[in-house]
Amino acid sequence: MKVVVAGATGRIGSRTVARLRDHGVEVVPVSRRHGVDVLTGDGLDEALRGAGVLVDVTDAPDRIQGARGLQFFRAATTNLLAAAVAAGVEHHVVLSAVGADRLWSDYFRAKLLQEDMVRSSPVPHSIVRATPFFESVAAMVEKNTVYDRVHVAPVLAAPVSTEDVAVAVAHVAVDLPQFGVVEVAGPEVRQLDELAGEVLTARGDSRVVVPDAQARYCGAELRERTLVPGCDARVGHVTFAEWLARPVVHAQG
Repeated sequence: MKVVVAGATGRIGSRTVARLRDHGVEVVPVSRRHGVDVLTGDGLDEALRGAGVLVDVTDAPDRIQGARGLQFFRAATTNLLAAAVAAGVEHHVVLSAVGADRLWSDYFRAKLLQEDMVRSSPVPHSIVRATPFFESVAAMVEKNTVYDRVHVAPVLAAPVSTEDVAVAVAHVAVDLPQFGVVEVAGPEVRQLDELAGEVLTARGDSRVVVPDAQARYCGAELRERTLVPGCDARVGHVTFAEWLARPVVHAQG
């Protein structure tokens, strides 16, 4: 089995490549660093030649926001799907987000567009929706800071480690197409504002978390369970506390 991983140098992509190789799978990493550009399509046909599975864990660069992010996902997915059809790929796996179908912001609209394009393609597919990464919770702390206060919606979330997401994506990739959604989440359902407070405590940061129902996550207003998966989700093993204990966390922000 030959698996092509688009977005192979990213946080999830690099781990997915490693997990697949751990199991003896032939992996072709795809990124600009490897001479392939999903946004223009350059190099895709050659990279996918002979591939049975395409894994798409690409994400728009941080500098691309709003409508430009939507344009990124539309262009990249169009090119990936065209190359997959031309190469006769038998399984297309795409990483999306829990809440893509029920949250309204440019980011979640872009992920839902990506999902819809994959569903409409003739290539058999599996969509992996992940809950917020631990790193996303830490990033939210910075984005939602006003002076010395961090505004966070007091809603439930089941954040997940990037390692557990990569394991789930790799397992789905070597399995039969699901023709639907597979959810992956962390092992704990917690209050999002409490998690933000634990990030600050772990860093020795004196900022204060303010529960704020209007506070946004990735530009979206949250409801009580929009960041919680269904009962059939694949549950990871790494806890938020374990992730916080890693020294690299204290260097962020």
